[in-house]
Amino acid sequence: MTTHSATAARARTGGPKDDGPKVLEHVMGWTLVVVVAMLVAQLGLL
Repeated sequence: MTTHSATAARARTGGPKDDGPKVLEHVMGWTLVVVVAMLVAQLGLL
């Protein structure tokens, strides 16, 4: 059994997939940045 066939035989455990929705991930990341910036401005930490 080669290394490649050994890794291919393993079952996936629900980790991150390579073919996920990249646009949604990008939008959610920028939304988080905006929310954190608004929180910092509201608390007067900047």
